[in-house]
Amino acid sequence: MVDPTQPATPEDRLADHLTGSLGDGLRQMAEVDRAVYRAIAATSTPSLDEPLRRLSAMADHAKLWVGLAGALALLGGRRGRRAAVTGLVAVGVNSAVVNLPMKFAGRRARPDREGAGVPADRWRPMPTSTSFPSGHSASAFAFAGAVSAVVPALTVPLRALATAVAYSRVHTGVHYPGDVLAGTLVGATIGEATALTGRVVARRRAT
Repeated sequence: MVDPTQPATPEDRLADHLTGSLGDGLRQMAEVDRAVYRAIAATSTPSLDEPLRRLSAMADHAKLWVGLAGALALLGGRRGRRAAVTGLVAVGVNSAVVNLPMKFAGRRARPDREGAGVPADRWRPMPTSTSFPSGHSASAFAFAGAVSAVVPALTVPLRALATAVAYSRVHTGVHYPGDVLAGTLVGATIGEATALTGRVVARRRAT
């Protein structure tokens, strides 16, 4: 324990400086995050509001990904079935990682979309969970990454759809951009890891 009556050592002063710089940097990043959120809210996009609101609703409770997995399983043959299973496993792992420990650790309050001026036509029901990271964004990129690893031809359309879902969470006012970016990175990592694990298990079964 540091004795407050003793002069600070160079190491103590460096630690205080780094801690202060980190705190200042995080506060400034949060302010940028809120500024981008407000800028999106202030941008008039009447032709996009309803489609993005509907897309965000479709992704609730992973309904969109379950539906796409069902289509893959029915129409994609053996590879499609493997892609569907891999995608749903990735979404399940993602939910266990993001919706419990990460959101509990983050404890970020949801945005004040009324105060930020998000148009009411964009609104979706505000979730009761904490804001960081975005679970919808994480699930979207987990599914896209896992399925694309099995069926590379689906990479572009699935990642484009995942990006649209992620953006819809900011557009509808339920997440800050930083929440979405973090969810995207987490989900993409989980999707790739799930696909890699699936390949390893398949190879072991074949030997």
